[in-house]
Amino acid sequence: MTNKNLQTATRPGAVATAIAELQDFIAGCRDAREARKALAVKLVYQDYLYEEIQIILDVSLGSITGWKQAYEQDGVDGLRLNHKGKKSYLSSLEREEVLRWLQTKDYWELGELEYKLAFEYDVVYESKQSYYDLFDAASISWNKTTKLNPKADADAVAEKKKRFNHCWQTTATKSKQES
Repeated sequence: MTNKNLQTATRPGAVATAIAELQDFIAGCRDAREARKALAVKLVYQDYLYEEIQIILDVSLGSITGWKQAYEQDGVDGLRLNHKGKKSYLSSLEREEVLRWLQTKDYWELGELEYKLAFEYDVVYESKQSYYDLFDAASISWNKTTKLNPKADADAVAEKKKRFNHCWQTTATKSKQES
C-alpha cells in the first residue's frame, strides 16, 4: 500500500540509502526495542501505511511518528535508547557500610533494607534475592523479620489445640456411630 502523506525525501536514491542504513542498523542491533524502532521507520520508507505498521509491530501511531522524526533529525543515533539506567550494584566500600549497618539492629524488615539502598546508594535490585544475599553476608537470618513469633502466645496455642481436639473427637464419634 502507498502512503499518500509520506513527507520524506522524494529522491528515490535518498530513500534507498535510508532503507539500507536502517537495515544495517537492524541487523547489528542488540536491543529489540531499538530494532523495532528502526523497523517501523524502514516500513514508513517502504510506503507502508502508519496503521499497517501499528498493527504489524503493535505500537502506537505517535511512536511511529516520533521515531521517524528522530531518525530524520539524528539518523540511527536518534533510534537508540536514551536512558542510562540505575547503578545495579554497590561498590565494595558501600557494601561493607551496609553490612555494618545491618549488624546494628536486633531484627530487620526487608523494606528497611530496600529503602536504605534506594535512597542512600541509588541502588534498586530487580530480585529480592540480592537483598537476601546481603542479609546472609551480614550473618542475619532474613526470615526472622518480626519482633514476636505469633505462635509464641501460649494461650492462643492452647485454645487452638482445644478446638482441634474437640473437632477431631466429634468427627471420630460420628464415624463410630455410622459404622
